[in-house]
Amino acid sequence: MRLLKTSKLILALVIFMTLTVNAQVSKQPGTFVAAENTFLLNGKPFLVRAGEIHFPRIPREYWEQRIQMCKAMGMNTICIYLFWNFHEQQPDKFDFTGQKDVAEFVRLIQKNGMYCIVRPGPYACAEWDMGGLPWWLLKKNDIQVRTKDDSYFMERSIKYLKQVGKQLAPYQIQNGGNIIMVQVENEYGVFGKDVSYMSQVRDAVRASGFDKVQLFRCDWSSNFFNYEIEGVYTALNFGAGSNIEKQFEKYKEIYPKAPLMCSEYWTGWFDYWGRAHETRSIDSFIGSLKDMLDRKISCSLYMAHGGTSFGQWGGANAPPYGAMVASYDYNAPINEAGLPTDKFYAVRDLMKNYLNPGETIPEPPVNYPAISIPKITFKESASLFENLPKANKTETIQSMEAFNQGWGRILYRTQLPESKTAFKLKITELRDWANIYVNGKLIGNLDRRKDENTIEIPPVKKGDVLDILVEAMGRVNYGKTIIDRKGITEKVEMIATSNTTNLTNWEVYNFPVDYDFQKNLKFKPQKANGPAWYKASFDLKSTGDTYIDMSTWGKGMVWVNGYNLGRYWKIGPQQTLYMPGCWLKKGKNEILVLDLETPTATQISGVTTPVLDKIVIDESLLHRKKGETLDLSAEIPSDEGELSSSQGWKEVTFKKELEGQYFCFEALNSQNPKDQSSSIAEFELIGVDGLPINRSKWKIIYADSEEVSVGNYSAEKIFDQQESTFWSTAWTVSKTPHPHQVVVNMEDSVKIKGFRYLPRTDKSTNGNVKSYRFFIKPTLFSIKK
Repeated sequence: MRLLKTSKLILALVIFMTLTVNAQVSKQPGTFVAAENTFLLNGKPFLVRAGEIHFPRIPREYWEQRIQMCKAMGMNTICIYLFWNFHEQQPDKFDFTGQKDVAEFVRLIQKNGMYCIVRPGPYACAEWDMGGLPWWLLKKNDIQVRTKDDSYFMERSIKYLKQVGKQLAPYQIQNGGNIIMVQVENEYGVFGKDVSYMSQVRDAVRASGFDKVQLFRCDWSSNFFNYEIEGVYTALNFGAGSNIEKQFEKYKEIYPKAPLMCSEYWTGWFDYWGRAHETRSIDSFIGSLKDMLDRKISCSLYMAHGGTSFGQWGGANAPPYGAMVASYDYNAPINEAGLPTDKFYAVRDLMKNYLNPGETIPEPPVNYPAISIPKITFKESASLFENLPKANKTETIQSMEAFNQGWGRILYRTQLPESKTAFKLKITELRDWANIYVNGKLIGNLDRRKDENTIEIPPVKKGDVLDILVEAMGRVNYGKTIIDRKGITEKVEMIATSNTTNLTNWEVYNFPVDYDFQKNLKFKPQKANGPAWYKASFDLKSTGDTYIDMSTWGKGMVWVNGYNLGRYWKIGPQQTLYMPGCWLKKGKNEILVLDLETPTATQISGVTTPVLDKIVIDESLLHRKKGETLDLSAEIPSDEGELSSSQGWKEVTFKKELEGQYFCFEALNSQNPKDQSSSIAEFELIGVDGLPINRSKWKIIYADSEEVSVGNYSAEKIFDQQESTFWSTAWTVSKTPHPHQVVVNMEDSVKIKGFRYLPRTDKSTNGNVKSYRFFIKPTLFSIKK
């Protein structure tokens, strides 16, 4: 009897302790503030251990499982973005229901005993189309964004934030909810330094209902000091392998009493179409994370779980233009399908050493079942040219947005004048990829990633039909080139010998991404020639998560049971698409594939493991053709010298002002005499006004060596505005000794008084430049073949 009573007492105690630990987030009003050298939760020191996940990138049915996975990794907080364009796809038509029910997502976080950090925008970034800004802003021809100087942008931003406040302000911790912090804008220091704009956004966030919660903003260690917002805490963002002491060095000088927080600790990185798959090693990632925890620095893992940019939502970066793949796996601890990785268990093992008294880490939730669907053979197709919607007519070429289309494909058609000889067709500002046809025959394609805008056309008769089928790949989500209209945005010219004709009188056909459009197509039981949709069905006895192999297809998009799985492209590195089991059903399932090219086989195989790293290196994207050599023998250096071995930005001021359109930076050796490589994270030229020269038009003309076989270390990384990425000369194959050169065409002639060089920002010093030569001139340097 005593044994029974003792057992019951122990059981009751265990239940009580479990409830106490798991119910960390009370529904009673509480407090959270950035106090002196620490965050205070309900008056007690609190270390934020957050994991970022994005509810639009996760099927609603899986939200809670992903939250539980983060908790099982040792997180006590979930950090979330909201994407304005996800909730307001047309002006004044707000949607916070179903997959967009952010309030439910926050409630699930609280239900699972976790706190929440909200990042509402209006600008987000996150490798999401236009950084979360809605495409319809671009219908205003002179639109400016992320500035108070455009009243329309500010008016719409404030209206959106008010809607967010209606959804989430009730869940501030001071109201008994779990939201402990709300962000003001996002990484504005990279874009500008207008304190009045950021102050207006802060005021709009407060006016939307977030009048009690702790506000914060985030920037990089290299630019957070460019502006200050009263009443807003400042956090820093940086990546795996960073030197923590160096990252917070200047921060502690400016904010000596502020708690320290890395609001985005990058666990991996995102992938571009046509570029190598990005990874970050567990050792470098865990090393810097442990360093932060040892120093009691709060952090948020970006990403804890990346998920998928379903449909059209993947964004792009520029310069140069590069669009993101559909997978947002991000080399994160929790993979695209919500499964734990080795990185997950490394974090979990580390976090066990930094828990609060009485806190435990729960076991991971049960994984969702995985299946391999049977091979699908497509026997029905619908030719794009046989399924043209009603045409819009326009005298001059116009962008996709001008026809009230947000995403997808657009076909421009006109009749050509006679040309008895071959001619060049030039498309100015093609956004982003196009097939060119004459009388239905494919002539070739143009790719914005390669700065292609001209194609040769054979002789034509008067009245021959020109078709230009354009695919929008994803709007730029970062930097000054974020105004990124799609389709053809300027003009199409016919260039024959000395005559140039601006083509007019266009018929324009819109092909949106909505399933309602795709389902009304006219299918035939035959294989199509040229761009077409393909339809099939497949039967399942049971459902589960799976992937479909798209490697035999060309370029396009896939819908399953009405859900848009996202973009695919044979160039890789992503060759599979994630198919969530919750979107499948027992019995008959429908699949639609739109392919803008011609598939090698109209079949799809199901696989249980994703393929995210299969790529054939496109040598046309390299910045040195076979046999090319830069010849500087006749050039006189504009400047030469040595750089210090310290980390962080280094600035060089010339003895006199210089001017030119082309410049060459030549690394003569490295800080380590035995190191034959060179690397640059960022490179800026300083104008005569002391400000950085605009880099949005820069193009790499030549780079003597680039490492692209084991990662994405190509030369344009020197001006991609991403301090955690860098150009490196090859270290695996085709190694070359010093000197190493990179040549840039700035498009315009500029006057400069110096340059700034940032070595790689991880803990490695490989490739850090010591001695250099710098050249600038109005004409191109000699490149011998």
